[in-house]
Amino acid sequence: MKEIISIAPGRTCLFGDHQDYLGLPIIACAINRYITVKATKNNSNTFNIDLPDINKKRIIALNKPFTKLEKEDFLQAALQVLKRYNCIPNCGYNVLITGTIPINSGTSSSSALTIAWVQFLLQAFGPKHLLTPEYISQLAFEAEVLEFNAPGGKMDQYSIGLGNIIYLETGDHFAYQVLKKPITGLIMADSGVPKETIGLLKRLRTNAWKAIEEVKKELPNFKIETANIKDLQNYLNCVSQDLKPYLEAAIGNYNVTKAALKEFKKEELDIIKIGDLMNEHHYYLKNLLKITVPKIDDMINAALNAGALGAKIVGSGGGGSITVLAPKNREEHIMKAIYKAGAKNVYIASVDGGARIL
Repeated sequence: MKEIISIAPGRTCLFGDHQDYLGLPIIACAINRYITVKATKNNSNTFNIDLPDINKKRIIALNKPFTKLEKEDFLQAALQVLKRYNCIPNCGYNVLITGTIPINSGTSSSSALTIAWVQFLLQAFGPKHLLTPEYISQLAFEAEVLEFNAPGGKMDQYSIGLGNIIYLETGDHFAYQVLKKPITGLIMADSGVPKETIGLLKRLRTNAWKAIEEVKKELPNFKIETANIKDLQNYLNCVSQDLKPYLEAAIGNYNVTKAALKEFKKEELDIIKIGDLMNEHHYYLKNLLKITVPKIDDMINAALNAGALGAKIVGSGGGGSITVLAPKNREEHIMKAIYKAGAKNVYIASVDGGARIL
């Protein structure tokens, strides 16, 4: 029996939350929590899929005409996308899908699932020239976002597919850069409050683009990707009161991400400065975009009061997780404080090398 094991890590966003759908850059890293797809050929015409972590089983028949794509059915969406690239399953597999990424916590379990599934399909059925981190990331993005006309950007898929810490230009001139600087002292903490993704992302993206369009009416040459923080007040004067926070957050967070990139490019990484920039990023997310909830606020405050250098909410918001930067030898103390503030799960995270076949 031919067995294929495909794994994909979770991810945390260090800088650039709510930026990729504006075509602005992000800095994210893959972390050592995983979705694993273990597939064994079964000499049938079906994928028999077992997802014990969520107590679900399903069968996908290979020869049955497909009619309707259900909400968030990323497995079927990937099959549709890959078919267009000449990846045509011609035999069945028994598929076991397990994971150590907390579900609905802002650490991209859905994207990791999609990446691991796409990677398995390409390994099993080809074409093999698509079995690269870049292609896998792009195909997963098409399956998870474009196929559903969803509001997300490319951060999740590419940070998981490429691994390491990456700087990702998400706009028209798409590009990425792997940042080789090691970073230690990362702590992830799951609030246990399910995050709100689709509705929240749609509202924030819509309002940010409305604000950008209002500026363009007054300043026709305005582009968000070249906006200067020094001219913020001029831009805000062009925008209606209710849209000001979205514009200020977009420009402010963009400025923070650019400053963080400069730090990552220095010979020695200044983790105190990185922590300060994480705190500044969180300020915009909390006070202008208002994507936190009381438990997240309590966890952030507990981490900082216990000596963390920086802490911020991760992902779309409305719940989910936080990422924390701890000074050396203070991790355990800070983790205890976060638990005391009500966290469901707290763990030390290390940077992972990205999706792969074992």
